[in-house]
Amino acid sequence: MLDASSRGPGRARNSNECTRARRSRREWIPAAATLAAFAGALAACGGSGDDNAALVAQGQQIFRFDTFGDEAKWTDTLRMHEVISAAIDPVTALSVGLKVDAEALPAAVVQGIQNGSIDLHSPATTVALLKLDAVVGLKGTVESVNGHDVLTRVGITCALCHSTVDNSFAPGIGKRLDGWPNRDLDPGAIVALSPAIDATTQAKLNAWGPGKYDPRFNIDGLSKPAVIPPAFGLEGVHRITYTGDGTEVAYWNRYVAVTQMGGMGSFSEPRLGIDITNGSVDLVTSKLPALQAYQLSIAAPAAPAGSFDPAAAARGQQVFAGIGGCATCHSGALFTDANSMLHPPADSMAEPETPSYAARSATRLYRTSPLKGVWQHAPYFHDGSAATLEDVVATYNTRKSLGLTAQQSADLVQYLKSL
Repeated sequence: MLDASSRGPGRARNSNECTRARRSRREWIPAAATLAAFAGALAACGGSGDDNAALVAQGQQIFRFDTFGDEAKWTDTLRMHEVISAAIDPVTALSVGLKVDAEALPAAVVQGIQNGSIDLHSPATTVALLKLDAVVGLKGTVESVNGHDVLTRVGITCALCHSTVDNSFAPGIGKRLDGWPNRDLDPGAIVALSPAIDATTQAKLNAWGPGKYDPRFNIDGLSKPAVIPPAFGLEGVHRITYTGDGTEVAYWNRYVAVTQMGGMGSFSEPRLGIDITNGSVDLVTSKLPALQAYQLSIAAPAAPAGSFDPAAAARGQQVFAGIGGCATCHSGALFTDANSMLHPPADSMAEPETPSYAARSATRLYRTSPLKGVWQHAPYFHDGSAATLEDVVATYNTRKSLGLTAQQSADLVQYLKSL
């Protein structure tokens, strides 16, 4: 990825990668996908501002609406279109953390929700919302059968886990907030609704809880979910996952698109013995440059006005850089040393744990999480074991024997809330 001091939003690849892209090195992917990825990489590496803006705009559409052909998994295998049509009304959908994009709702629908003439306890209403592309992260194909709208296929997009809404219309309904982790979403409970899932697996999935997902469960059979991470504030950060497996966003996008979403394409990771190909066409590779460009363009949200005490935060900054020792790892403008190193499991406040999340990764290490926008995405640590920033500071104070006073701890919390 990028050095934040020298690259602007949308510059998706570092100089070495750009050089390789310009040389058009032969790869395993089909020729058509190679050409598309090559063109996208050139735009990300140094095209005009208009080119970069176009790439980011393309990436936004991919992030929000592209399934990469994963309907093969969610429809043909898991039969989720049947579940939605039979049992998932809007009230149920909202209860498991699904969100509705208020800006996709026509005025008549808005009015119908407000006056109660639209039945929010009917699965048919969910199908109608899917037809409007209004359910964040779900993409449905709705066809008219004997005069009735029928959901015939459904897939998921990146936005399912990595977007939420501002609740400006109602709880769970509002304007999209791309890059914000959906900590209300219960992916395990949603997948467990599939009639294709056996009872033992359903029990494991239902145990994950809201805001958590295990991206290795279908790989190694173990179940120890991690908190869904934010997809904002990644510009300049070379390691973008908890364990720093890949050196660019596109690595994790490919992993998730193919191995988790079930998209049509390939992912190979020799360090984990993974070599997966779905389908006979590649619907992933050509979209990775634009998708990465969009994600890198999403800045971390600034702390809301009045959400922290500025005077206390100023004192907390001194604790952060001094006695707290936080700046040792949460260093520089990015608040992370991930660009230069990864850390052993013993450095994690969530370890020791069984099974160890790091032990199931390609690196078997942890990166230092960037702190910009940290106020937004509680709970903390990769396992969510710290519910608040107060809990984070208390854990470090105890585990690291920092000797912080109550005042110093409180001030440090205010500084973290300001980032």
